[in-house]
Parts: sequence; C-alpha cells; structure tokens
Amino acid sequence: MAPMRFHNSLTRAKEDFAPIDPAHVRMYVCGPTVYDLAHLGNARPAIVFDVLFRLLRHHFPRVTYVRNITDVDDKINARAQESGEPIEVITARTTADYHRDMAALGCLQPTHEPRATASIAPMVELIRRLVERGHAYAAEGHVLFSVSSFPEYGRFSGRDREELLAGARIDVAPYKRDPGDFVLWKPSPPGVPAWDSPWGPGRPGWHIECSAMAWQALGEVFDIHGGGHDLVFPHHENEIAQSRCAFGTQRMANIWLHNGMLRVDGEKMSKSLGNFSTVRDILERGPWAGEAFRLLVLRTHYRQPVDFTLEGLDEAKAELDDAYAMLARAEAPLENMGATVAEMAAWASEPLLDDLNTPLALSRLRDLRTLENVASVGGSAKPVLRRIGRDWPVSPGLAAAAFREAAGLLGLWSSDPEAWLRGGAGDDAERIEAAIAARAAARKARDFAGADRIRDELAAEGIVLEDGPQGTVWRRA
Repeated sequence: MAPMRFHNSLTRAKEDFAPIDPAHVRMYVCGPTVYDLAHLGNARPAIVFDVLFRLLRHHFPRVTYVRNITDVDDKINARAQESGEPIEVITARTTADYHRDMAALGCLQPTHEPRATASIAPMVELIRRLVERGHAYAAEGHVLFSVSSFPEYGRFSGRDREELLAGARIDVAPYKRDPGDFVLWKPSPPGVPAWDSPWGPGRPGWHIECSAMAWQALGEVFDIHGGGHDLVFPHHENEIAQSRCAFGTQRMANIWLHNGMLRVDGEKMSKSLGNFSTVRDILERGPWAGEAFRLLVLRTHYRQPVDFTLEGLDEAKAELDDAYAMLARAEAPLENMGATVAEMAAWASEPLLDDLNTPLALSRLRDLRTLENVASVGGSAKPVLRRIGRDWPVSPGLAAAAFREAAGLLGLWSSDPEAWLRGGAGDDAERIEAAIAARAAARKARDFAGADRIRDELAAEGIVLEDGPQGTVWRRA
C-alpha cells in the first residue's frame, strides 16, 4: 500500500500519516450547533470527513471518529427566546433533523457523538487546570484564557499580534487583562441555561467545549482533528491553546485537516444575497438529490472552495445515472477473478491515500465504467488500458465489481441500481415493465413502428430505455 499522506494545517505541509497507535486511529471533527436546519456549508465537512472515516476503516483495524453536538450556545438561546420553544425541544428536533439530512447525503454515523450539555464536568475540570497553571483567571463572574501566558498563540493560524487584536477591539470587555483574552466560562442571565461551577453559576464558552469533549473521548493527544477552514481562527487556535496549556503537551492533535468553503453560483452563501440553501431544500428536489450533492462536493478537492450550482447538481445526477445503468447491466464476474477485482478497486481508490484526492479517484472510476461498457458491448479497450497503464483482462462484470468496491470508499453508488434508475416508480413499475415486454414482442414480430411508438410514449413520461446484451433496462430521466 502506498503511504497515506495528508496536508497538515499545523505544519503547512503534506505528511505521511503515522498514527499514535496503529491498532487504533482517533479522529475528532467539529460538529453542528443545533439551532436550525443544516445548510449546504455544514454538509461539506460532514461529507469530507465521512470519506476519511471510510478510508481509515478500510486500512486500520479500529477507528474512533468523534463528532460533537453543540447544544449550549448563544444562538440556541436566541432562537428559544424568539420562538418561545424550550431549548431542549429545539436542540432535540434540530439534532434529529441533522441526523436525517446527513444520512440522506450518505454519511455514516460517527463512533461517538458527545453533546456539550452532557460534558459540562470535564469543561469545568479543564478550566480549573488552566487557572491553577496560570493560563486563566476569574473576573466578574467570567473565566478568561490569558493569551499572553502561551507564547505560541497565533502560530497555528499564522496571525501576528496586530491581526489577532483587530477583531478583539470590536468588543473589549473592561474585565479583560488583554484584549485578545477569550472566555472559558461566563455567567448566565435569567432564563438562560446555567450550571454550577467554582466561579459561580454560568455556562461554558464555545472553544472549551470541543477541547473537553475531544479529551474525554480521545485523550490528551490524538491523531486527527478536522473542520472547516473558517474554524482555523479563532476556534481551533483557541482549542490548541487551551488543551496544550491544560495538559502541558506539545500538540493537541498530530494532524489538522481543513476543508475549503462552499460557494453558491460563485458567491459566498448568505441570506442577504438570497442564495442561502439548506440541505433539506436540496433533498426536496428528489430521491436522487442527496447522492448527487455528495458527488458534486467530491468532484472538488476538499481543500479547495467548491461551487454549488443547480446545473452542477444535474450534471452529478447524470453521472450517477450513467454508472448505475452500467451496474444494472453488469453480469457477475467469473469466480476466479477476485484478485483482479481487488487490484482494480485498489487502483481506483489509491488517490484517496494522497490527501483524499477524490477528483482523481472519480476519474479512475470513470475509466472502470468505460472498461465495463467495452466488455459488455464489445470493442477495443486498448486506449483506456493504455491510459491506465495496466493489462487487465476485459471480461464482463469485472470492472463493474471493482467500480462498486472502490465507490464504497466514497460513499457513492451503493444503492440498488434498478431501484435508483426507476426513481421510486412504485406501482408504475409493473406497467412500465409490461410496456417494455410489449415493445420487445413488437420488435420480435418486426413491428418496428409499434416498438418505436411504445418507446416514444414512455419517453414522454420521462422513462428512458437502454438496450443491452442482457435486455432492456429503464430509468427516470
């Protein structure tokens, strides 16, 4: 196996991945704040790190993937005040919505999903340690991290002192010793959730939540920490400062991965621009939309910005349709071809080992699809084999089996091909099959005008027929 390599935001370089314990890889990814439906930008890290989870599970005996739920936050409190709903009702409903939407995008559940409200005790313990070690101080019911106590503060995000303070000057509280100091614990006004602490009743700051939940689930130092690029500063910068100072470690996580942002029609997604979309909005376009959005996202390397357009979504659906049609036509490979199937699948998924190069992996899957189509209808496979650089046998079902296996690491093309192509036809399926049988009978009787008429009638309903050696398959256009 080629070495697994990732671009580490911590060192700004691509590095070979060497887990702390090769028998147990540990990964933490910042999860959602549950006050509203997930938007498209929330979905990108869920998809990216789901692919990483699948890849790690494929190559290591045990992987613990932790993605938190932030269910104590000022946005949640504001939503409760606006709506009149109890906070626990909002967070329970929104968490369930998030799970449903991510499942529709093909994302596996993480190994653990800690909630902030169930992790207050470790947060208080971390803050206590920081105070004892001189890295935090209490002031007017707040506890703040002292950035001057950690000389490396700002190194992770690559920001100098002036840049760090530029934003802080917008709201510099009088009780801060330094404008850049950030809140670990704060008092709660009436009607806002509060927990007991040595510094009085209150609630945690956002940054300490992830430090505490990662520590409880994965230990003081773990393998991989991930999230969106927008979290580099201040969230991840602050996580690193808190965790390293609390435990006296040189690192919090050995490798940090950050995905690029999602844009809509080339612009930053925002409600003010009128281009804001939730995952639910996309899913309502049809049963195909979740997988099509996943494919659209994976067509772009995770570190680059990805542009969402409806045209791009339709293009992704067309690619899904083409490959599902290939899988529907494919025969089972010969029994003695298992080793070749494994070799082909490994070749197709190999780009994922190089910093999750999903665009190249998808390109190789397209080559396997071409090989399968050549094998099923005849013709020369020399051009594609020459490009691939392999001398694989061209046998029906061989490339299709490898395609399916490699696509599984991307979380794509895992549905039943015929069910996908029929698009949830339900009771229409029997009628359509009967029409296809009537068309076959007309062709056999050389009634080509009648056969064409049946095909045209089905086409008018959005039913596409594809003839092949194994018969006719149909799909929704």
